[in-house]
Amino acid sequence: MVKIGNIELPEFPLLLAPMEDVSDPPFRRLCKTHGADMMYSEFISSEGLIRDAIKSRMKLDIFDYERPVGIQIFGGDEEAMALSSKIVSTVKPDLVDINFGCPVKKVVCKGAGAGVLKDVDLMIRLTKAVIRSTDLPVTVKTRLGWDDNSINIDEVAERLQDIGVQALTIHARTRAQMYKGHADWSHIARVKNNPRITMPIFGNGDIDSPEKALKYKNEYGIDGIMIGRAAIGYPWIFDEIKHYFKTGEHLPAPTVADRVEAARNHLMWSMEWKGERLGIVEMRRHYTNYFKGIHSFKEYKQKLVTTDEPENLFNIMKEIEQVYAGYEFV
Repeated sequence: MVKIGNIELPEFPLLLAPMEDVSDPPFRRLCKTHGADMMYSEFISSEGLIRDAIKSRMKLDIFDYERPVGIQIFGGDEEAMALSSKIVSTVKPDLVDINFGCPVKKVVCKGAGAGVLKDVDLMIRLTKAVIRSTDLPVTVKTRLGWDDNSINIDEVAERLQDIGVQALTIHARTRAQMYKGHADWSHIARVKNNPRITMPIFGNGDIDSPEKALKYKNEYGIDGIMIGRAAIGYPWIFDEIKHYFKTGEHLPAPTVADRVEAARNHLMWSMEWKGERLGIVEMRRHYTNYFKGIHSFKEYKQKLVTTDEPENLFNIMKEIEQVYAGYEFV
């Protein structure tokens, strides 16, 4: 069993990564249904929360059926991070997570996200400010370092644990790599094998199959895996990994009917949470992922991304299910 504060997770938990414009309540609900053990909100700007920005406040929505769930914040100012962690605590998530890994320029330029990797002292001050401002467990997600010449994850892990961080997720790339190139998990293994480190260490980066998940589990000795991009349009990956761990066998691949059901639920829950119009519009970015690999699908995709009426969208999905019944993915 893995423990974060008073949160008890199963042995070797699978975590859903906090992904901007992806990890909202409807998507988290799907992933929970298909085996995710713990999830995080999209990352939330500390300054946005304090300004009462509507989009930031919406990201605080959590539901009991998705617990345990963490809310992730980012920022480069101690006072703002402290105040935002107090705001986060009022909605009673299971933990507060700090993002020190986002490589996007608009975040880094504000001295937040992966931008903090160049100043570990600032990272520690920001983290202390959050820990002092909440009674919830505080965890951190970060990267190996700024670039290959400044990999500092060993120092970062020790110093974060020393001030009270209760779990660390490491994306095995530098900021300079963004999401390209190879994720080097040997650095994560070194942190995990450091006798000073007692907090759970979760690995993130490039896990896209049950085989790879098992290989990395055995090879690097981490406490669990966080899955991000591989779950987009494919929430079944959590169940598939767990089944493979137990049996060494693969679950049958999701059928077109399974994919339609997932897309239908995602759309329905999005409309419930965001309102009909916004739910329909923001769902459009997901269809390509749900129906990836289906030949001659262009016409249906065009219909899905241009139709504005819920009933018509559900009818299109029903037609997809009928037309592609028995379709086998290559």
